[in-house]
Amino acid sequence: MAVRIALYCPDIAQNAGTILRIGACFGIEVHIIEPAGFPVGDAGFRRAGMDYIDQVTWRRHASFAAFDAERRAEGRRVVLLTTTGAEPLFGFRFQPDDVLLFGRESAGVPESVHAVADARLRIPMRAGVRSLNVAVSAGIALAEALRQTGGLPD
Repeated sequence: MAVRIALYCPDIAQNAGTILRIGACFGIEVHIIEPAGFPVGDAGFRRAGMDYIDQVTWRRHASFAAFDAERRAEGRRVVLLTTTGAEPLFGFRFQPDDVLLFGRESAGVPESVHAVADARLRIPMRAGVRSLNVAVSAGIALAEALRQTGGLPD
C-alpha cells in the first residue's frame, strides 16, 4: 500500500491538474471527490494543460460518503491538511497507507469531514500569511509522507 492524495470538491482544474502531475511524478494515486467546480475527466484535464494524465492513476468518487466507505474498507487513515490543524505536519508519523486529504480552494472541507479525519495537520508558515496554494501544499505534505515511509522514487 502506498500513500494517496485525495481532493475534496476541488474548485480549480489547474490545481487538480498540477496535483495529478505530482501523482504521476511520484507514482501515487490521486482521488477526486465530487462535485468539482469543473468537468472532471481526461478531456478537461488536458484542456487545463495536464499532459501527464496517461501516467497517473486517478479515481473519482461521486461523494465524500462513497470515498469514505472505500477508504474505511481498505483500512486507510485520512490525514487532513488544513490551516486550522493543531498538529504541525513535520511532527506527525505517517503510515504507508495514509490518504492525504486536501479541501476545496474556496472553503476547505465542512465540519463533517473534519470530524471523520484521523488527523488534522497544518503546514507551519510565518504569521500574517493566509495559506499556501493547494497544489503546493500537496507537494510539501506528500514529500514528507513519502520520505517517512520510504516511498520516494529513486
